[in-house]
Amino acid sequence: MSGADGYSVLFEPVQIGPVSARNRFYQVPHCNGMGHLRPQAEAAMRAMKAEGGWAVVSNQETEIHPTSDLSPYAENRLWDERDIPALRLMTDAVHAKGSLAAIELAHNGHHAQNHLSRAPLLGPSELALQTAYPKQARAMDKSDIREFRKWHRAAARRSREAGFDIVYVYAGHHMTLPHHFLLPQFNDRTDEYGGSLENRVRLTRELLEETREEVGDECAIALRFAVDEMLGSDGMQAQEEGRAVVELLADLPDLWDVNVADWSNDSATTRFEPRDGFQTSYIEFVKQVTSKPVVGVGRFTSPDLMVSLVRKGILDFIGAARPSIADPFLPNKIKEGRIEGIRECIGCNICVSSDALGVPIRCTQNPTMGEEWRRKWHPEIIESRGKEEAALVVGSGPAGLECAMQLARRGYDVTLAEAKQELGGRVLQESGLAGLSAWRRVTDHRIYDLQQRGNVQLFTDSSLSASEVVELGIPNVFLATGASWRRDGRGKSAFRGVSIESGSQVFTPDDIMSGVMPGDGPIMVYDDDQAYLGGVLADHLAQAGREVVFVTPASMVSPFTELTLEQVKVQRGLLEKGVRLVLSQTLVEITPGLAKVQCAYTGREQSVECASVVLVTQRARETALYEELRNLPDKPLTSLELIGDAANPGLIADAVYSGHMAARNFERDAGDIDREFFRREIVSLESA
Repeated sequence: MSGADGYSVLFEPVQIGPVSARNRFYQVPHCNGMGHLRPQAEAAMRAMKAEGGWAVVSNQETEIHPTSDLSPYAENRLWDERDIPALRLMTDAVHAKGSLAAIELAHNGHHAQNHLSRAPLLGPSELALQTAYPKQARAMDKSDIREFRKWHRAAARRSREAGFDIVYVYAGHHMTLPHHFLLPQFNDRTDEYGGSLENRVRLTRELLEETREEVGDECAIALRFAVDEMLGSDGMQAQEEGRAVVELLADLPDLWDVNVADWSNDSATTRFEPRDGFQTSYIEFVKQVTSKPVVGVGRFTSPDLMVSLVRKGILDFIGAARPSIADPFLPNKIKEGRIEGIRECIGCNICVSSDALGVPIRCTQNPTMGEEWRRKWHPEIIESRGKEEAALVVGSGPAGLECAMQLARRGYDVTLAEAKQELGGRVLQESGLAGLSAWRRVTDHRIYDLQQRGNVQLFTDSSLSASEVVELGIPNVFLATGASWRRDGRGKSAFRGVSIESGSQVFTPDDIMSGVMPGDGPIMVYDDDQAYLGGVLADHLAQAGREVVFVTPASMVSPFTELTLEQVKVQRGLLEKGVRLVLSQTLVEITPGLAKVQCAYTGREQSVECASVVLVTQRARETALYEELRNLPDKPLTSLELIGDAANPGLIADAVYSGHMAARNFERDAGDIDREFFRREIVSLESA
C-alpha cells in the first residue's frame, strides 16, 4: 500500500461513549519520569503527542491514595483536590491541540512500596512486596474494599474536574489491585471476591459501574486489561479466562485497552520480540466479544499493518506508547504521505529505563523526548542557521549522523566524512549482533534523511588528518570519532587493567563485531561493562555454535538490563544455550589457555579454562584528531567540538542526544545555553 489515501481508514473519527476521537491513533498510558514532580514537563510532552496527531493522549498510572504511593518514582498523583491543578496543565495542553485526554487511575496494591507515605500495604491476600524490600501487604477485609472503592470513585470525580475525557479502570501488568484480585496467584480468598472467576472479577465490575455513576455522560470509561499473562497454563490465557473476563464485562466499559502481562512482556524489546504487532494473536478475539471500540498495542511502526488490523476488525484504535515516543508526529506523517520520515521505534526500552531510574524520559531515536519543556525542543522544528554557512562532521556514528542531519535542517552546508567504507559507526556494528538488527533503524533514518538533502555531502573511506581538515576550508568542525573497546582489561573492577601473558588470545567487542572469530576452544566473555553488550556477545557466540563461558563481577548477567525489562530473559537465554555462567568473579590474569579469576567478595581465586578471552570492560575515546586540531598554532578553525562517544562514552541514546544538542547549540549565546541547561521545576513553598 502506498500514498496517504491508502491510509484514510486510520483517520476516521471513532466514538468512545460520550466523546469522539478525531482519528484512530491512541497514545496509551505510559510512564515518563515526570509525573507529579514535573507537571509542566509532563504537560508539554503530552501536548507534543497531540500536536503530532494522536487523537487520544493518556497520562500514566495515577496514584489515587497514599496507600498506593510509588515513590521514588515520579508517576502522576490524585490523592486529593490539591493535585487537580497539576493534572489540569496536561488536559488543557492536550485539548488545545485538538485531542482527548485520558487518565489511568491506579491503586498498585502490593506492587506499591509506600516509602513516602508509610501507609500499610493492601492486597487481596497476604502478599509480600514485589521488590526486595521486606514488607508485606495485608489481606483486605470488606471494610478495606469499601474504602478502596470510595477512593477510586473520588479519584474518578476529580479526574472529571481536572478536565479528562476518558477515565481508566486499570487491571493489568500485575501492577494493580483490580488485576491482583483477578488472578489466582495473588487471590486466595474464599469470600465473594475470591474463588470463581465471577467472584474474582467482581471488584473490577464494581469499579466500572461506580466510575460511570461518578462521571455520568461527561467522560468515557476505559478498561485496561491484560488478557494473557504469558505463563501458559500457569496463568490467565487469552483464549480461556482472559476471554471469559471480556465476556463477563463486554459492554460495561466504553473502550477496551487490551494487552498482555507482565510489563516485561507487554513492552518486550526487539531483542526478544522482533515482530511489529507481536501481541495481535493474543488480543484478536476481543472485538468478537464486545461491541465497544478496542485499542491494542504491539510496537506498531508499519502503516500497512495498522490498516490491516482495522480492516480485519481486530482493532478500532492503533495503540502505542514506545512508537509515540520515538516519533510523536507519526500520525501526521502518515496522513501527509511522509512515511519515509517516520522515526521508527527500535524497541530498546531506553524509555523504560528512565522510569526505573526516576528521571525524565529519553529515547534513542528521538533526542527531543523529555526536553519539550526544559529546552523547548520540538522534534520537527529547529532554529534556522546563524551567520556561519558550513560545517564539517567527522564520523558517521549516531552522534555524527544526528549532528549532521540537524545542522542540515538548520540550513548549513554540511560535509560528513567517514573513515570506514560504510556509514553507521557503532550502530552498524552492534546491529549486526544477534537480536539487535532493529537498531539499524537509528542509522537508516538519518542516512536516508541526509541523502535527500541538497546541502549535504557524504564521503566514506575518508580518514582525515588535521592538515586535511584545515585544507578543506570549512571553519566549523564537529568530531564524532567515537571510542574503541580497551584490550587491557581496564574497567569498573580493574582500574589498572589485568595481567595478560604473551601468547594469550585476547579479543574485544570491536573484533567480534567486525567479523573476527576466536579460534577453536572455549571462549570466555568477561563482562565488566555490566550493561547489555557482554550478554549480547555471549549469546551471539553461542548461536554461532561456540562453547562460551560468561564471567562477570556482577551477581547476575547484564544488570543494566533490569532497567530495560530484559534481565531475566537475557540470563535465561544464555542458560538455555548452554553458556556457563561464572558470577561475582573479577578477572585477575590471562595466560594461554587459562584465566585466573577472583571472588568479588572473598578474594578467593580459581582458574577457568579458555582458549580465548573477549574483554568487555571499558572504552577508550578516540581524540587524537581533536587534540591535534585544537593545538594547531595558528588556530585556523572558528569552532571545534567533540561529540558523542568521543566526548563521553555511553549509550547510543546518549550519543544521539550529544549530536543533537551540538547542532542545536551551534552559534547560540553561551549564557542562554547555560540557563536552559539548568531549567527546572521548583517545588512550591506555599503552606498547605
